[in-house]
Amino acid sequence: MKRINSSVLLVGLACLCCWAAMTEARLSRQHRKLEDNEYMAYKDPRQPIETRINDLMDRMTLDEKVAQMAQLDRGSVTEELMKEHNIGSVLNGGESLPRVGLTAYEDIDMINKFQNWSLQSRLAIPIIYGIDAVHGHNNVYKATLFPHNVGLGVTRDPDLIKRIGAATAAEVKATGIQYAFSPCVAVCRDPRWGRCYESFSEDPSIVRQMTEIIAGLQGEVPAGQKGHPYVGGKEKVAGCAKHYVGDGGTIKGINENNTAIDRNELLKIHMPGYLDSIDKGVCSIMVSYSSLNGVKMHANHDLVTNYLKDTLKFKGFVISDWQGLDKITYPFHSNYTYSVLAGVTAGIDMFILPFNYTEFHDTVLDLHFKNLISDSRIDDAVYRILRIKFIMGLFDNPMADYTFVDRLGCQAHRDLAREAVRKSLVLLKNGKKPNTPFLPLPKKANRILVAGTHANNLGYQCGGWSITWQGVSGNNNTVGTTILGGVIATVYATTEVVHSLNPDPDFIKASNIDYAIVAVGEPPYAETKGDNLNLTIPEPGPSIISNVCSVVQCVVIVVSGRPLVIEPYLPMMDALVAAWLPGTEGQGVADVLFGDYGFTGKLARTWFKRVDQLPMNVGDKNYDPLFPFGFGITTEPHMSYLKSASVGRKLRTRKLVLLCKMVLLITLQICGCFRT
Repeated sequence: MKRINSSVLLVGLACLCCWAAMTEARLSRQHRKLEDNEYMAYKDPRQPIETRINDLMDRMTLDEKVAQMAQLDRGSVTEELMKEHNIGSVLNGGESLPRVGLTAYEDIDMINKFQNWSLQSRLAIPIIYGIDAVHGHNNVYKATLFPHNVGLGVTRDPDLIKRIGAATAAEVKATGIQYAFSPCVAVCRDPRWGRCYESFSEDPSIVRQMTEIIAGLQGEVPAGQKGHPYVGGKEKVAGCAKHYVGDGGTIKGINENNTAIDRNELLKIHMPGYLDSIDKGVCSIMVSYSSLNGVKMHANHDLVTNYLKDTLKFKGFVISDWQGLDKITYPFHSNYTYSVLAGVTAGIDMFILPFNYTEFHDTVLDLHFKNLISDSRIDDAVYRILRIKFIMGLFDNPMADYTFVDRLGCQAHRDLAREAVRKSLVLLKNGKKPNTPFLPLPKKANRILVAGTHANNLGYQCGGWSITWQGVSGNNNTVGTTILGGVIATVYATTEVVHSLNPDPDFIKASNIDYAIVAVGEPPYAETKGDNLNLTIPEPGPSIISNVCSVVQCVVIVVSGRPLVIEPYLPMMDALVAAWLPGTEGQGVADVLFGDYGFTGKLARTWFKRVDQLPMNVGDKNYDPLFPFGFGITTEPHMSYLKSASVGRKLRTRKLVLLCKMVLLITLQICGCFRT
């Protein structure tokens, strides 16, 4: 019996060993490339999206899930990293590709290279590639740059904003990119904030109107799908509402500072833009660097999970800002383990980790091993990210093509940007005497002067987030028309245009100038570098205004990302125009200055008298502005296109007919063929 039992035992052990070996082989196979003949529901476009997500997640390891939660800067991406880890997302940082002359074809080829690496990973999950496209495809050479949001809010024209969104999406797709970090739905309550120009208005109702840009970027959500993330076709991109929440209300407008506000005011002022963004199907929401009542938004479980996800039922993914985890603690990156724990458990799904994926990966795994980050939290993040990838169609069409290359900077988009410039201008003063308007300017003159730091500087005209993060100076970094160029193209050929940055008054007197156009304002800036407690026009701007306007009649154009101190110089000017940051199409400024179109813009921000009044917003108790919210002088076109196109044509036709008759009569008389 003992021998028999021993034999049975040996057989049993052999079977057990075989079973273990088979199990290990099966598991090993799961960790290698999946066999081509295995049916994978997540790769089947006939299956419902939820089925595909569930099937894919059942196949994923913890390592692969954590990798989906990461977004790396393109400069940190390697072939090994993409193939082995299957990183979820890649982005162009604000300073990542500022190369003049880079073509759309080169961009597409680069992105496809990254995508190919990703598709060679075990599960072949495609990446989503993102970029800041905040006023057009602003980091790309030759792209159309629209006015920044501070100007677009002035238009109060949701249809225009929707068309701008569609044009931006087409130009982003022209370079193979599928994801735009736009729109900014911040409500800037203090112009001292360096990001104020990224905000449409101090009034949440205008910001709500402007969320129509999402329909342009992503497509119109079909009936019955409101509130669900949506991307409607190859020419559309995934959008991102930002920066959640309260970033425009920080104390003294200091970037990344604390917003001190009660719950009711937060929901009334800073939250409405997100309600509309979610309703319009926005795919992602980016968390703010700022704090709310002392709690970092990147660590705010109550507002990210409890309110955004659970109360508002947001179904897209929540993404951090650039190195947002590192900024949870001070000094920067000083307690990374705590920061990762706080950010992940707050409810953030994807993290912009431009340079340190390995550290993030190892930290998450360690916290998961210690039961501090749950499986359910990681699964929630990955599920949301995959949902957007399936909605975008990345699993079925992961590779970019050259379909939209010719849309980059195309004439139709430049015409649209020119329209936006016209509608975003606000006329704040027109004439030194009542009923004696100075504008529109005559196109026919002997000699006119165009002066100022911003008259012939395309980079200054575009502001920050233009080619580079902080913006650039000069006319050689992208393609467009300066204000000076627009003036020259508009006036009569016989009108001499004199250009001088800061002309001497004696020179102006000696030059017999009929009138002057002076363009001054702020140099480009972005984020914290734009924080400004004084809000004065930098020199030589004030000197130029004084030197020119004290000698000759002048219109001053302020090119800026916010209202600036202007009251001391106002009496010198015959006219004052707020042009904000108009972008590449400066011709739109000339269109309105010379009366081909009328001024229609109304302030979407309060224009203060002195900085000691700030913050000051419409509806405040002690509201005493220089120019109130909603102010703007309207004008009619000098020779409206209706007249020139219809009546004008008829008049010209009649004149031509009369002239022909006269010539005929004279000819007949000379020939003796006509007797009186």
